[in-house]
Amino acid sequence: MTGIEPLQDAVLIAGPTASGKSAAALELARRLGGVVVNADSMQVYSVLDVVTARPSADDLALAEHRLYGHVHPSAGYSAGHWQRDVGDLIRSGALAGKRAIFTGGTGLYFKALAGGLSDIPETDQAIRDKWRDLLAADGPAGLHRQLTELDPETAAALRPTDGQRIVRALEVLESTGRPIRHWQSLPGVPLIELASVRRIVIDPGRYVTNQRVAGRFAKMVNDGALDEVKALLDLNLDSALPAMRAIGVDELGCYLAGKMTLAGAIDRAIVATRQYAKRQRTWFRNQFGPEWERISTSDEVNWVQLLDEIRL
Repeated sequence: MTGIEPLQDAVLIAGPTASGKSAAALELARRLGGVVVNADSMQVYSVLDVVTARPSADDLALAEHRLYGHVHPSAGYSAGHWQRDVGDLIRSGALAGKRAIFTGGTGLYFKALAGGLSDIPETDQAIRDKWRDLLAADGPAGLHRQLTELDPETAAALRPTDGQRIVRALEVLESTGRPIRHWQSLPGVPLIELASVRRIVIDPGRYVTNQRVAGRFAKMVNDGALDEVKALLDLNLDSALPAMRAIGVDELGCYLAGKMTLAGAIDRAIVATRQYAKRQRTWFRNQFGPEWERISTSDEVNWVQLLDEIRL
């Protein structure tokens, strides 16, 4: 990804789900006239506005937002795709003269900003479709056997049940003629000026997060989550696609299919969301170094005062 001038003075706000990071990013963008850039792997998908807790219409009216809901659920989307999309924003001048505020819960996206991912060439759509059709027909184990013949080292590093990564390895190999490991070994290109960036992890703690998760998912159901899940399921997509694994899709889908009560589906989705937040918290703790400011906060904190205190 050449020819990109890294962004100056970007702000990165990470945190587990329901931590309040989106509210902080919005308030900061409103105050500074900045632009909020999505760094959450599920909020890139259309159809699932409510289920993925994307910014509301009122939020969008307060500040410019980018990379939200721009990918159809039928498409696979990786950290590499996101990295290229951010690069396109920079090249196009969409972020020029604006404070870019990246916020989300996907740690690999933040690593991509700092150059932690290699720039794998775009693969041909026909080749992608071919391997996804074969995945649906033969299952991941069948494709894993093919990958073992074509690229045994990559196959050895992947679980035979990991259909998405197996398909990705096969499509890259066919499109580029080189194993995906070759591209992954190349150094990445930073998209942000590291010396000027401000990095923040917001984590109000397990108890507060768990309470917020319960209230938020119940509100999602009231706000139309069931209609969104029905619309998604009506597309008859491959269940292995990333969008189909969004928390709430399987749970509410079971309710729509008459396999469980609505209360049971909500309870199961709340448990899954809490488990996901725990995994995010662990990832941020282990993967983000001392250059990240750690903020523990609660609903009572005034974001204007907090952001003043950290002197952004």
